[in-house]
Amino acid sequence: MGYGEVESYEDFANYNEQALNLLTAKFAPVPTWIYPPLAKLLAIFDLHEWSHQHGNFVSPHNAIFEQQRTGIETCLQNRWGDRVKVFKAFNFCAPHLPEQVLATVKAEGFTKLLIYPLLVVDSIFTSGIAVEQVNDALTKLAGTGEHWLKGTRYIPSFYNEERYINLLANLVEEKIEKELAVAHLPSQTGIILLNHGCPHKAKGFTLIG
Repeated sequence: MGYGEVESYEDFANYNEQALNLLTAKFAPVPTWIYPPLAKLLAIFDLHEWSHQHGNFVSPHNAIFEQQRTGIETCLQNRWGDRVKVFKAFNFCAPHLPEQVLATVKAEGFTKLLIYPLLVVDSIFTSGIAVEQVNDALTKLAGTGEHWLKGTRYIPSFYNEERYINLLANLVEEKIEKELAVAHLPSQTGIILLNHGCPHKAKGFTLIG
């Protein structure tokens, strides 16, 4: 599970409403009727920044997320076959909202669920939202009899795992050697590493995030 990225202006208002509803509720009681008009107002500002300042730039995160999904699925199916399937869910972007995805999981006959938040650090605003959305969706999908889901597990944060740190370091080194070192002087290269992710390009700079 991950936040997901908007790929067209028409989706901005819906994204904003989903995000406001989930994020604001963590620290301030806000009437739910306020979210739709506020989301549309924010979308107007989004249009100026997205269209005029950044040339309708579409984040590569969704494509990267899909590559990760297929890669993980391939590795798991090599060992367990079609008993395992990897679904992607976005916190704020239809048609991959947790409620929509879990309906598909149920329809395909799976009875065990492993929740894997995209971000590696636990937080009420990231993995906390993911678990909250999954729990809400499972409640809505429950029937009158025995629940269709027989088991649920969750992968906790792993930012301090040695294998993850080494993998991350290798990816950064590979990116520098193949793309940055051949095109820029060392004095022209700066590295910003954020586990939360960052824009690929912003204000004239290309970032590794």
